Amino acid sequence: MAKSMTAFSYQETSGEFGECIWEIRSVNHRYLDISLHLPEVFRSQENYYQKQIKGKLKRGKIHATLRFTQNKNNQNSIDVNQPLARALIMASRQLETHMENPKPITSIDVLNWPGVAEEVESDVSAVLVPAITLLDTCLDDLIATRLREGEHLSRFIIQRCDQIAEVVVQIRKRRPQILDALRDKLLKRIYDLDITPDNNRLEQELVLLAQRLDIEEEIDRLMAHLDEINRILENDKVMGRRLDFLMQELNREANTLASKSHDSVTTQLAVELKVLIEQMREQIQNLE
Repeated sequence: MAKSMTAFSYQETSGEFGECIWEIRSVNHRYLDISLHLPEVFRSQENYYQKQIKGKLKRGKIHATLRFTQNKNNQNSIDVNQPLARALIMASRQLETHMENPKPITSIDVLNWPGVAEEVESDVSAVLVPAITLLDTCLDDLIATRLREGEHLSRFIIQRCDQIAEVVVQIRKRRPQILDALRDKLLKRIYDLDITPDNNRLEQELVLLAQRLDIEEEIDRLMAHLDEINRILENDKVMGRRLDFLMQELNREANTLASKSHDSVTTQLAVELKVLIEQMREQIQNLE
């Protein structure tokens, strides 16, 4: 099934460890490009999170953010180096005897001294497994959103393929009229010149002209591309790049049809083809 590369997912969980939130945004990109934003205590898990995302997504610019609010009972504490603190206080008192109007040392002054106060990081191991599980849930939700959007895009593309096929039918129906008009135009020029035409030579010129303006090969290739688009939408998992290539091929055939149109109606139909192809191309940019 078709998957869009544009989606958003938000999942959260909580427990004795606190609250954990994953938020993932996905937009279109030629390859898989992952940007992870993690709290410092989760940096050691970054490679594992990258592997999780790569296992489920193939293309897109991915912005994944993990937010963690620790339970107040588990928050970091301060470890005071008591011997160093006492030594600083004793040294300060000894210096005070040699100073006039010394400023008393405060507890904050002691704590600010390097090595006296050290932050003891709390154990976050209890949240590592919930964070991994929550990431899986968030990715599954993101994929489900991409599938829903992809289904919508798939219907849009199929609809445009059907419209292109209808335009091609109209172009094909006009070919006999165009050739008859060219024959009449050529005969009128001959009669205006008041000369007697060589019927054999006239028929040869008309045949050559019909060959130069023949569009059956272009139409056959165009219809084959439409069939391939429908096949890809039904069967392929990663289809964006293949469909983008087919858009280039469709556009090439539409340009050739326009160059061989030789009448305003067919030219307008060729322009309509290019508009429909461009509409498909814009939407295909969002497919995985």
